[in-house]
Amino acid sequence: MTGSGGLPDVREAAEVVTGSQGRGGVPVHLVGVVHLYRQLGEDVVGLRGVDLDVDAGEMLALLGPSGMGKTTVLRLMAGVMTASAGVVRVGDQDLRKLRPSHRRRLRAGEIGYIVQGTSANVLPFATTTENLWFAQHGARTQGRVPPWSPSTLLGLLGLSELADVRVAQMPRGVQQLIAVVAGVAAGPRLLLADEPTSQLTTTAAFNVVHLLHRINAELGTTIIVVTHDPLIASMFPRVVTIRDGRVGADAIHGEEYAVVDGSGSVQLPPDVLEVLKPNTRVRVVRTDWGVELRHPEREP
Repeated sequence: MTGSGGLPDVREAAEVVTGSQGRGGVPVHLVGVVHLYRQLGEDVVGLRGVDLDVDAGEMLALLGPSGMGKTTVLRLMAGVMTASAGVVRVGDQDLRKLRPSHRRRLRAGEIGYIVQGTSANVLPFATTTENLWFAQHGARTQGRVPPWSPSTLLGLLGLSELADVRVAQMPRGVQQLIAVVAGVAAGPRLLLADEPTSQLTTTAAFNVVHLLHRINAELGTTIIVVTHDPLIASMFPRVVTIRDGRVGADAIHGEEYAVVDGSGSVQLPPDVLEVLKPNTRVRVVRTDWGVELRHPEREP
């Protein structure tokens, strides 16, 4: 079945119980994560103490403008980069303590990583089936049998009609669908996707997000997506905003919360910063029901 724009319609509700066809997801924990990088001979702080807990099987969007640290967080979770300090744990593995070869083995099995841009994730002149077989090759070389054949996986996700189509012949949005399926072909328990809907039409972007929901429902995979688009982020049950290299807010089913990090710092919402400008002195008052921030010049 195809939807508008000739795209496969993957928006039908999943009927398989979460995790029944896959191995289920893994939790992810970041504690006090700091990352430095060199720029023009100087050390620049990219992440400033990120604390983040993601439950096994959870779907999460990391939201924020470019340059705020979202992709850095994702690359640390994928083991592509190593944090300067702190703990980055996927399941029971602390990625900072692993050798590069061990992290590569995790990306061939436990962790699926979709980088930004379709061309980096698929072989354009191969068919969908060939792309999925190639995506499973790393797991096979390690002696691990992927949990699904390409045809079985495509059937689970409602994309069987694309099995023998060469990726180069598909619209950009459908190519991105294949990139997402290739990301889970080896049976990872964590799927990381960096801007998987960028440069797509609205219809194509929605199809990609609905496919991610279907993967989560059918396979139980933990899914973390980076996006700069608030509309795309709103389609996920949980949205964590990254601002200035820190967790700025955590929204669950549309209810947004400020987050107290490990140092006791809180990033205030933008509308509050209109009242409490940076470097404003405030009184922190503990009350019977919680805590208040009071502007000394505006107190009654």
